[in-house]
Amino acid sequence: MIYLKEFTLLNEDNEHSLVFDIEKRRIFNSYYPVGIFSIKNFNKIIFDNITIFYGGNGSGKSTLLNIIAEKLNSLRKSKLEKGAIFNSYVNMCKYEMSYEEPEEIKIITSDDVFDYLLDIRSINSNINRRKEKLSKEYNEIKFNGKSANFNDYEQIRDSYDSKHKTLSKFVRDRLGNNNIIEQSNGESALLFWEKEIQENSIYILDEPENSLSAENQIKLKKFIEDSARFYNCQFIISTHSPFLLNLNYAKIYDLDSQKVEVKKWNELSNVKLYYNFFKEREDEFK
Repeated sequence: MIYLKEFTLLNEDNEHSLVFDIEKRRIFNSYYPVGIFSIKNFNKIIFDNITIFYGGNGSGKSTLLNIIAEKLNSLRKSKLEKGAIFNSYVNMCKYEMSYEEPEEIKIITSDDVFDYLLDIRSINSNINRRKEKLSKEYNEIKFNGKSANFNDYEQIRDSYDSKHKTLSKFVRDRLGNNNIIEQSNGESALLFWEKEIQENSIYILDEPENSLSAENQIKLKKFIEDSARFYNCQFIISTHSPFLLNLNYAKIYDLDSQKVEVKKWNELSNVKLYYNFFKEREDEFK
């Protein structure tokens, strides 16, 4: 589903007008993001179901996503550090939506994923401390003859369970659902995406491959493709992952080009680098 049809950035004339007004008032000393895209003659973006902005560090991928997200009033978790005239630039941008409205528009950054993983780690730490306490209680009751207060139901239950259950069973029963402790960072990151992405919505994803192994990047690729195809989601993604650049039917803007162009994934320099690396070592795989 294509909700956002096109987006217009400032051209050189628009930027000159904006900068002239700023200099006249002498209130700012930074012109960010002026000049990032106009120098590449890039001011009109036509979107598809999946649109990718590709480029190296400093190419403007994240800046572009933030401009679009701010203009669309997207939901966001992490705070955006704006330049002094960022809002003025965004206000002058224009966009066109289709007749159908998305249920939500959300930008998700790699920082959001890291924060989620840190939260999981914190939960796991608390679980580990609880496990140690329960293990100690089990051993004290079973092997040290700690007696139960027969007016306390929980102590009676603990005393009975310690004599009839293994340590692991005793601990698991008291921790309840402990699946989270068994998940790797990659699995937790995939779970994050499954929780965040709902039907009939626009998602602006800034380098979603971070924290994911190659195997899990391929799983995320499939999840994004299915969400676009079957659940009416539109994706706007910045990435240099060769796996995500291979998303089916994605339109890719190469921000590394002197003049920004739409390219096929196998025409991109980063993908060619991977190809040449493995091609030169092809005999090692035989």
